[in-house]
Amino acid sequence: MPKYTPQIEPLLTPAEVASMFRVDVKTVTRWAQAGKLSYVMTLGGHRRFREAEVLALLTEGTQRRTL
Repeated sequence: MPKYTPQIEPLLTPAEVASMFRVDVKTVTRWAQAGKLSYVMTLGGHRRFREAEVLALLTEGTQRRTL
């Protein structure tokens, strides 16, 4: 019988996202509230952001600046 190992998607804290974009944590919170950045709520009520989505947005922003 094949073993099933679930893939756990890496999640980032608001502080980690803010550091990556070089903005304040409150800016990341505003982006989440405005729907610009999707998030997952933890059982404790904290926001966590999908690493893949954050990296995609970061790459997209970098590509725009170089054009």
